[in-house]
Amino acid sequence: MPMNTPTGPTTINVSANATLGNILVDGKGMTVYTYDKDTAGTSTCTGACAAIWPAVLTNGAPTGGTGVDSSKLGTISLPDGSSQVTYNSKPLYYYSKDMAAGDVNGNGVGGVWHVVAP
Repeated sequence: MPMNTPTGPTTINVSANATLGNILVDGKGMTVYTYDKDTAGTSTCTGACAAIWPAVLTNGAPTGGTGVDSSKLGTISLPDGSSQVTYNSKPLYYYSKDMAAGDVNGNGVGGVWHVVAP
């Protein structure tokens, strides 16, 4: 999926959302999410799940923008060899139904997907 094909290090920023307060987004303003079924350092969203919730990938160490605690950013290796961005050891994802920067359509889906507060 082109949305998450990195050409370099991924930047994670803080964005103000009128309803949810400050949330994490990527360098293009796309909201990132965590999945309650993941454990620290492990992504359990594969197959059909990953088609709807693509991993936030990076090529190089992710960087933190203004307001982001860069020490909480990291990566995990996926089975295909790509690097998924983590925040506070939790893997980060996009939601395929978020079409524009600032969309938060994935927040609360299934009671297990959540925007990330910085």
